[in-house]
Amino acid sequence: MGEGEIRKAIIEADLVDCMIALPGQLFYTTQIPVCLWFLTRNKKNGKFRDRRGWTLFIDARKLGHLVDRIHRELSDEEIARIAATYHAWRGEKETGKYKDIAGFCKNATTDEIASHGHVLTPGRYVGAEEVEDDGEPFDEKMKRLTAKLEEQFTESAKLEKAIRANLKKLGFGL
Repeated sequence: MGEGEIRKAIIEADLVDCMIALPGQLFYTTQIPVCLWFLTRNKKNGKFRDRRGWTLFIDARKLGHLVDRIHRELSDEEIARIAATYHAWRGEKETGKYKDIAGFCKNATTDEIASHGHVLTPGRYVGAEEVEDDGEPFDEKMKRLTAKLEEQFTESAKLEKAIRANLKKLGFGL
């Protein structure tokens, strides 16, 4: 039985409660990202809402900050945000009401997961975060940005010319 078949069987048995993708560089022994799997045999245990046929996906890969060149750390607030999202989704009354947030979390059905080939990568389901509209029409923004880029190219050419001249004076002409 291959990985895909195992994943499919786990999903069809409705064992996956939540998938959380964490950023890379969290651990000292590896820099690869980590994905937490929350599994349960009973999504209707009476303590929380009936979650049968549903799985929560949380994409926390963009969270955290670098504590040094190669190690990332999640803040207490970020950990609390992830935990509160999961607890709200389960239906714990004291955590408030759950809501899908584009780019961060999504409540997906087993059928939706099947339509994605039983892939359990949170980014596939949560999508991209919404970009705030700054009110500037696209054409105007592109004209403004390309004009600024042209100015920067011109400045770059001047700086390159000055650097080459200075190197030549020092006897290191290119």
